[in-house]
Amino acid sequence: MKTIVIIGASRGIGNAIANQLSPDHRIINISRNNPDNLQNIINFNLDILTDTLPEIEEVDALIYCPGSINLKPISRLKLDDFRNDFEINVMGAVKAIQHFLPKLKNGNNPSIVLFSTVAAKLGMPFHASIAAAKGAVEGITKSLGAELAPTIRVNAIAPTVTNTDLASKLLRNERMIENIKERHPLKKYLEPNEVAAMAKFLISDEAKSISGQTFELDCGIVSFKI
Repeated sequence: MKTIVIIGASRGIGNAIANQLSPDHRIINISRNNPDNLQNIINFNLDILTDTLPEIEEVDALIYCPGSINLKPISRLKLDDFRNDFEINVMGAVKAIQHFLPKLKNGNNPSIVLFSTVAAKLGMPFHASIAAAKGAVEGITKSLGAELAPTIRVNAIAPTVTNTDLASKLLRNERMIENIKERHPLKKYLEPNEVAAMAKFLISDEAKSISGQTFELDCGIVSFKI
């Protein structure tokens, strides 16, 4: 049994990860809100950007889930939009990594999982702010993967549209849902459990030879043109 710290397990992808991992691992959640439909976990209610993080004796994996979807034309994006997206996606992750790094170094096959987006590789209109922030996440994944080898593995997941509250504006009616599906070669979008399965694999012993990678869960949208 490993001790897994999840930042942002209250809902969405983080919640799905906690649900998949909790039967076999000790889960510690750090989020502003109480998790939905989760039992037998340790919960700390705080803001990752402003509050002091708790001291935890053992940490085998850190999964940082907070993100944002701030889609605007460049003419409407303010500098504060870029700053806010960078804060939640990058600085929050850096803060968590720095805080838990001493414990991770003593962990059991320790690893870190971060989150990017397909928009960091596939140019999409109105994604300038979030693509800039997630591009930084992918850079951190590479750099820290090298810096922390061979002790700690660092990987990222880059999902396409996922059926969560965060993406609800993109999936708010049947026409938009069909348009999203049609844009993807596999004619689907992601469910949180699919992303959670990748995170579960990346922190497992089966992935002990994988580090510095960003895995695109893209339903084909980045890889194929059909």
